[in-house]
Amino acid sequence: MTRTQPIETIDWHTGGEPFRIVADSPAAVTGDGLTVAERRVAAIGSEEAQWVRALLCGEPRGHAGMYGGFLVPPDDAGAHLGVLFWHNDGFSTACGHGTIALGAWAVASGLVPAPADGVTDVVIDVPSGRVTASVRTSGGLVQDATFTNVPSYVHARGVEVATSRGNVTVDIAFGGAMYAVVPAGSFGLSVRPGDVTGLTAVGREIRDALNAARAAEHPLDPRLSGIYGTIFTEETGPTQVRADGSRLVRQRNLTVFADGQVDRSPCGSGTSARVAVLAGTGELGPGDELRHESVVGSVFHARIAEQTTAHGIPAVVTEVTGTAHEVGTCRFTVDPRDSLLPGFVLR
Repeated sequence: MTRTQPIETIDWHTGGEPFRIVADSPAAVTGDGLTVAERRVAAIGSEEAQWVRALLCGEPRGHAGMYGGFLVPPDDAGAHLGVLFWHNDGFSTACGHGTIALGAWAVASGLVPAPADGVTDVVIDVPSGRVTASVRTSGGLVQDATFTNVPSYVHARGVEVATSRGNVTVDIAFGGAMYAVVPAGSFGLSVRPGDVTGLTAVGREIRDALNAARAAEHPLDPRLSGIYGTIFTEETGPTQVRADGSRLVRQRNLTVFADGQVDRSPCGSGTSARVAVLAGTGELGPGDELRHESVVGSVFHARIAEQTTAHGIPAVVTEVTGTAHEVGTCRFTVDPRDSLLPGFVLR
């Protein structure tokens, strides 16, 4: 891939959050002999990969909230594909909404054969491990996809953080990436479009303060360390006990990640982290459901698929169901005389 070569993408969205798929990925991340986790490290250090990411993510071809992924070879034949997720600040370790979009695209495009009616597993290697998108089809059309994540767990509870809006305590949980979890009401704010600016600002403060204190060090893999995002939570109604005795927990959230990027979806890996926090307090158990709503009104449905351990502490394997839709295909061109290459981010 040269810097004047056109780049073709397939654009999808999951719950309002964009996912720009790049099949012809930079050579720096598609060579032989690397795991997907190692390819992420290579991408971070690759001028070529960073340039393409900035080109497709930044304006005028993208925007401050753009998100996407480079398709790469999987770790082995046990997965259908690998992916490197990217955003306005670099390359992330996990992405639930992207996994849902990739699964839907793989089935809709015919990359992974699927029956007209049924459920097809699309297995994907991501930097945090191997995940699955179980894609449900009806009448030959994709209806939804369920993302089964790596084990999620609570890393720390009641961590005090000083912000410009006062001191608060947050929980830190891992859902493929590390998240700080805190009620929006702790700052006198709500999960609504009118409060996005305030939540974004304090979300960045929390992330930066916790990372400066090294409060989210992964116990085994330093590549997974550091707060990736801040999840602001809010209840949308009382917990409902259903006829079978299971509970329906209704909440909404806004996740601020990377460099002040706001997730339009309920955030797939963030939802996994939220389930881990609720499981730890007993508010969500096997058979229960979390109805997780985003700031734009889209919904993920999350469940505990399995109770397990990770690094010697209680953990849960989560299933997160959402819908994804194709937005279009793009062919981006590059004029070498353009003084604004590879692009910019303006809020």
